[in-house]
Amino acid sequence: MNPPASTVDVVIVDDHALFSRGLALLLPEVSGGRVRVVGATDDASAAASLVHRVRADLALVDLAMPPPGGIRAIAAIRRADPTVRVVALSGTADEDEQLECLRAGAEGFLPKTSSPEVLVPPLLAVLDGWSVMPTALLRRMIADSAPRVDRGVVDRLSADDRRLWKLVAAGTSTNDLAATLHVSDRTAKRLVAGLLRQLRVGSRTEAAALAGEVGLTGGGDRPA
Repeated sequence: MNPPASTVDVVIVDDHALFSRGLALLLPEVSGGRVRVVGATDDASAAASLVHRVRADLALVDLAMPPPGGIRAIAAIRRADPTVRVVALSGTADEDEQLECLRAGAEGFLPKTSSPEVLVPPLLAVLDGWSVMPTALLRRMIADSAPRVDRGVVDRLSADDRRLWKLVAAGTSTNDLAATLHVSDRTAKRLVAGLLRQLRVGSRTEAAALAGEVGLTGGGDRPA
């Protein structure tokens, strides 16, 4: 017979009494007793001390709370005990607010519209070291972290450099570059090396990819 799974002690930080009480009743039931609600508060400023006092494993924090607010409560909890996991809840779809709660130290964000049955698996996943969040928020984070392409680099290049860049992007060999530009192979290599330095890339492949991103090739081709 397998030993029973360890219990998870949870604190709820939410100023909506009906929601908080309902969650406290339903989480133990739908988790088969694995999740225990060991404390609750409607005061964001009291969250960190409560979590520390009851030695909670995880805190569920509503973002839309009276001052100091849910985000500050999350930061205070993490300062008081960095081992406590925090999951933020909100009834709004404000992605900026959701990102801010993650920056404050939350391991995840879940909509308050989620049913207790839906909440339990993500909470257990957080305790296992995972982060949980809606797909839309994850895509926003990926988009925000993507390198920003400096499209002004095209305008800073001379016409000859833009022509060379197009040839490099097209996969033109050094011999063909030399023949097209009417220079020696050695000069062609030197010109390509200089172009790569201007573009701040390390290879012809990266230069070709950047050319596509700034619209220098394909349908977005710009005149030299």
